[in-house]
Amino acid sequence: MPVKTLNVENYQQATGNLYEAIVIMSKRARQISAREKMELDEKLKYFEGFEEEEEFQFNEEQEAISKEYEIRAHATQRSIQEMADDEVYYRKPDQQDG
Repeated sequence: MPVKTLNVENYQQATGNLYEAIVIMSKRARQISAREKMELDEKLKYFEGFEEEEEFQFNEEQEAISKEYEIRAHATQRSIQEMADDEVYYRKPDQQDG
């Protein structure tokens, strides 16, 4: 995966504070990662409890499911892209909505 240089001022403009933008992106990356882990666990849970006779076929299917998740962009990359595309909703807990 090549290293990509980012213009941090673009992210600073979104929140007014670069460090706040970084915290928002990191929290979003954790949300994406947790959601994907839960999805993967649910898909792989199906294969629990089968007998050894069927194990070879299921190992191939499990491998295919795992590879599908491995080729996806990393959660951090997606959270940065979402922030750049202004697709992230965030609010400060000390501010009232209204």
